[in-house]
Amino acid sequence: MKNSGQLSRRSLLAAAGFAGLTVLTGCGSGEADGDAKDLASKQAGAMKKYGVGDQFKATEPLSFTILHNNMPTYPLKDDWLFWKELTRRTGVTLKATAVPYSDYEKKRGLLIGAGDAPFLIPKTYPGAETAFVSSGAILPVSEYAHLMPHFQDKVRKWGLAADLDSVRQADGRYYLLPGLHEKVKPGYSLALRTDVLEKAGLGLPATWDEVHAVLKDLKEAHPDVYPFSDRWNQPEPGGALLNFLAPSYGTKGGWGYQNATWDAEARQFVFTGAMDAYRAMLTYLRKLVSDGLVDPESFTQSDDQAKQKLFGGRSFVISGNPQVLADEYRKNLAKQIKGATVEMIPVPIGPAGPVVAGSRLENGMLISSKALKSENFVALMQFVDWLWYSDAGQEFAKWGVRNVTYTTSGPGRYQPLDGIKVLGLNPEAEKDLQKDYGFSNGVFAYGGTWSLVASSFTADEKAFQDSMARRERLPVEPAHPLQAMEQEQATLWETPLRDHVKQNTLQFALGRRPLSEWDDYVAELKAKNMQQFVDVTNKAYERFKKENG
Repeated sequence: MKNSGQLSRRSLLAAAGFAGLTVLTGCGSGEADGDAKDLASKQAGAMKKYGVGDQFKATEPLSFTILHNNMPTYPLKDDWLFWKELTRRTGVTLKATAVPYSDYEKKRGLLIGAGDAPFLIPKTYPGAETAFVSSGAILPVSEYAHLMPHFQDKVRKWGLAADLDSVRQADGRYYLLPGLHEKVKPGYSLALRTDVLEKAGLGLPATWDEVHAVLKDLKEAHPDVYPFSDRWNQPEPGGALLNFLAPSYGTKGGWGYQNATWDAEARQFVFTGAMDAYRAMLTYLRKLVSDGLVDPESFTQSDDQAKQKLFGGRSFVISGNPQVLADEYRKNLAKQIKGATVEMIPVPIGPAGPVVAGSRLENGMLISSKALKSENFVALMQFVDWLWYSDAGQEFAKWGVRNVTYTTSGPGRYQPLDGIKVLGLNPEAEKDLQKDYGFSNGVFAYGGTWSLVASSFTADEKAFQDSMARRERLPVEPAHPLQAMEQEQATLWETPLRDHVKQNTLQFALGRRPLSEWDDYVAELKAKNMQQFVDVTNKAYERFKKENG
C-alpha cells in the first residue's frame, strides 16, 4: 500500500509543476524570456502528471543532443547497456557529441560561442557558466526549475538554498543546474608508507605539526631520501596538496584557489593570496622544504615521476585519494617492495581546527537556449530532472540494471555482479562497469543521497569519510554575482592576480623568494588592482544582499 502522505505530497508537486507550464512568474528579459511566458506549445512528449518518485517516460519517442566528456579511462561505446536501457526506461535516445577529456572545456566554449552546442551541456563546474551568460546562449535554468520536482525536492530537503545562491548571476538567476550532494565529500589527503613508519617506531600523524615531526624522524632514519615527494602538479603546481592544506589554515589554495575569500569576522571579502592565513600556510610549507623533508620537485613534477619515487622506495609520503590508494599505490608497492603497506589519513588538523571544506554542489548541466524553442522542451526538463536528480535515475546512472550489473540488499547496499568490477570493487573481474557497460560515468553519475554516494566506497574510503564527517563544515560563502560590466572588468584583473599569486606561492615555498619580502609581494598585488578587485566583489555582495534580503 502506498503511503497517503507521500501521495499527497507527490500530487501537490506534480500539480504545481504542470500548472507552471502555462505561466511563468520569473524575472528576466530577452527573446528566451518572451517564449518562457507560455510553454503550452512546448509540451510534446511530456508527462502531464510528473512528480517526486515518478518514473519519467516520454509519451512519444524523443531524441536529445548532448555533449559527452569522453574519458580515456572509459571511452564512449555505442553499444553500452546504458544507452539501450535509458531509452527503454525513458523513451529518450541521446545523440552524443563526444569530445576528448583533454579538450572538453575549450571545445565546449567554442560550440556555445558559435551557437552550435547540443541541447544538453553537462560536466560544467560552477563558475564556468559565467562566461556564457551575457550572450544569451545558455538558458537561465532557475526560470524552469518548477518543471523539475526531484531537483526542487532535494534542494528543500537538504537545505541547499544558500548553496544555489552561490551560483546565481547578477540578474538573480542561475544558469547552471549543479549536481547536488546531501553531504560534503572530501576526497584527498596524505598517504603514508605505514611499514616504514612502524620500523621507525612512528604512528600516523593527526595534525600538520605532527606531519612535520613524522617527516623529520623519517629523514633522520633515511638521510638520503626526501620523505615526501608529491604528485598532481600539472597544470596546477601543488594543486592537490594546497587544496587540502589551505582550509586547515582558514584559506584557499591549489585546485580550490579563488582570489576572493569571505572573512566571517569582518563580514566582507578579502584577497585570498594576501591573507595572513595564506602567509602562515606558506611559512609551514617553507619549513618543510628548508628542513629537507619535502622533495623540491614536489610542486612541479609529473604524476609518473612522483609515483616512481614512491614505488622505488625513494619517498614514503604522497598525496592520494581512496581510488589511487587501492588501484595504484597498494597494487604497485606490493609488486615492487616486499611487505610494503600504505594508508591514507584524514586531512591533518591545522590552526583552523577540525574543519572540512567543500561544496555540496557538483559539476552540472548547462542547457542551450535553443532548447526552449523546441516543442519537446518540457519533456527535456522532465528527463533531465529524472536522470540527474531522482533517486531512481541516480541509482541507474551509477549502478546500472539490477541483477544484470549489480545486486542490492537495500538502500546503500550495492554490489557489482560477479564478473564485473568498478572503482576498486571486484578488482579481479574481467568486465568493467564503466568501460563495458557505460555506468558510473562522470557525465551522468554524480551527486545524490549519502547512501548512494557511499555505496561504492571501499573500506578505506568509508573510514576516511566517517572521520571527516565528524568535523565542522566551513560555511558557504555568501553570493556576490557581478553585473556584466563588473564581470568584464574583474576578468581583466582576475588572471594577472591569480597568476602572480601562483608564481609567488611556488617561489616562497621553495625559498627562491624569502618570506621577508611578503610586504613587497602584497604591494605588487595592489599594483595589479588587488584592492579594486576586492572592492567590486564586496560591492556585488552588498547589492545582492540588499536586493534579495
